[in-house]
Amino acid sequence: MGGMPPPPRAARTLVPATAVSLVWFYEGLWCKVWPGREDHRSIIADLPLLPDSLVTPVLVAIGLAEAVIGLWVLSGRWPYAAAAVQTALIGAFNLGGLLASPDNIDEPGRMLTANLAVVVLAWVVAGRHAEARP
Repeated sequence: MGGMPPPPRAARTLVPATAVSLVWFYEGLWCKVWPGREDHRSIIADLPLLPDSLVTPVLVAIGLAEAVIGLWVLSGRWPYAAAAVQTALIGAFNLGGLLASPDNIDEPGRMLTANLAVVVLAWVVAGRHAEARP
């Protein structure tokens, strides 16, 4: 008794890839570029040895880089490299924020749990992109 057929391979990949990409677009473009969130700015401002004059350029550069990662995820190119880069960046961002600016992270447990889910989904997406390649 078969039940419903599985979704087409493209949908099995595109739906979770879109979800991961939207996280990167939100975190990058909305939280760091425009309009930007004060807690993100404060975390960057608390980085040791970063002059105040570089806070905005660094914040915008990180935000644009995050948007590019979102596009990379959607492209499906080098999927395992994309997942590894996402894992490393999320780990570095989390660790950096917790070490440099713990007072600007309201709920560290929530942040870590949500980011763990994004990392797991990034690896699922990588596997599905790799399966879809000829």
